[in-house]
Amino acid sequence: MPHRQMVMQRARGLEWVGPTHVPMLAIAGDSAAGKTTITRGLVQALGGNRITSLCSDDYHRYDRTERKTLPFTPLHPDCNYLPIMEQHLQLLALGQPILKPVYEHATGQLVRPILVEPGDFVIVEGLFPLWSKLSRACFDVTAYLDLPESIRRDWKVRRDTSQRGYSPEQVLAELERREPESAAYIRPQRAHADIVIRFSPIPGREDRDEPLSALLLLRPTIAHPDLGDILGSDTRDAIHLKLLRDDDGKPVDALHIHGYAEPEHSREIQERIWAHLEVDEPLPDSLGVVGEGARSEPLAITQLILLYHLIQATQH
Repeated sequence: MPHRQMVMQRARGLEWVGPTHVPMLAIAGDSAAGKTTITRGLVQALGGNRITSLCSDDYHRYDRTERKTLPFTPLHPDCNYLPIMEQHLQLLALGQPILKPVYEHATGQLVRPILVEPGDFVIVEGLFPLWSKLSRACFDVTAYLDLPESIRRDWKVRRDTSQRGYSPEQVLAELERREPESAAYIRPQRAHADIVIRFSPIPGREDRDEPLSALLLLRPTIAHPDLGDILGSDTRDAIHLKLLRDDDGKPVDALHIHGYAEPEHSREIQERIWAHLEVDEPLPDSLGVVGEGARSEPLAITQLILLYHLIQATQH
């Protein structure tokens, strides 16, 4: 029997060249965990003409005004069109366009949908990309942002008061309202991620005025980059790898990226990782950008690890 995709391609008058595979990365996490910041740097690194990005929060079922009358928050599956999201993820993974809904966070309104055509790569960030077995099957690599709650709350208050018109009291009250659904539906997605990412101070250095460090749990669900020529005594002040026990008790490689390292030293490590990617362009300045004039070298190294996986997926 002919491959179904072949039949459909021929019906459209197109030559059949085999199933299309678009490498896809999922970045899941709770609200204000830094998903959009990571995604923006990755898109700018290779260019918006090569990387298509979208937010799974666009699949909200209700606008902000309607939600005020409902017994649940956007963190509940019933507040989202998740079956439509799953359908769209499958289409994107096969190189097909979608008509994506749009939720404007600034206004809380659902507006006109837009046509999205996948580029060489697709990144999906948001609350629910790892929600189901079907949605997870669409991705080549999956990541979950697992920030300490105190840091995430601070980031959410800062963002929602400066960009979305809320008072600090309103943001904190909404966080309390969302907590049961966050625990029930968002945080369990951590168990399904290939890479768990945490930005936080290094234990014992919490009182020091230094940038946040990063901890990447590299689970053996995918093949991670060989950093043997990068990790050593000369780079240990900036990055090192050790074996830890994950929350489920299983061993996992833990990549520690130190925020207190000299920027020049971290930049040298970034250059070495970038060379592994074999991209014929200079190391992008967009990696590590967290805001106007602000950088995080641990963020840049984290983004490089994710880029490695996206580029490697083109060879599968």
